[in-house]
Amino acid sequence: MPGESLDALDARLLLLLTDSPRLGVLECARRLGVARGTVQARLDRLAERGVLGGFPPELDIAAMGYGLTAFAVLEIAQGRRAEVTAALEAIDEVCEVHATTGQGDLFVRMVARDNDDLQRVIDSVVGVSDIQRTSTSIALSTPIPPRVRPLLERTVRGD
Repeated sequence: MPGESLDALDARLLLLLTDSPRLGVLECARRLGVARGTVQARLDRLAERGVLGGFPPELDIAAMGYGLTAFAVLEIAQGRRAEVTAALEAIDEVCEVHATTGQGDLFVRMVARDNDDLQRVIDSVVGVSDIQRTSTSIALSTPIPPRVRPLLERTVRGD
């Protein structure tokens, strides 16, 4: 059921797979001290609930040549979110889009190779129909990268 809390074993399993994503079910079971069937059932349940979406490799986008990250707040025409997000999805350098409350309507994370490339990406974004205003900021560093580990560790501790 969506929204259902994780238990300590779920959290320990997810931490193990976060640290060693190539482990097989049998090795996970051995390290966790549970039966292979228990691990498989947990993985199936976590996938069914949408908690576990897959096992993609962790990629360093800067090492791939996209060393510049920027964020844009977009104000869009009312009722046009689906069309705008579809157009943004067609821009390869747009990595994430969140519908938000507050100042803007959409919060966009995008990447570029350098400042000139960022200008090209921004031009593509502002060229999308129904975007009325944008405000873009360049990320200087990422002191806290995306993470879920503290939430899993809290669950393991039972906090």
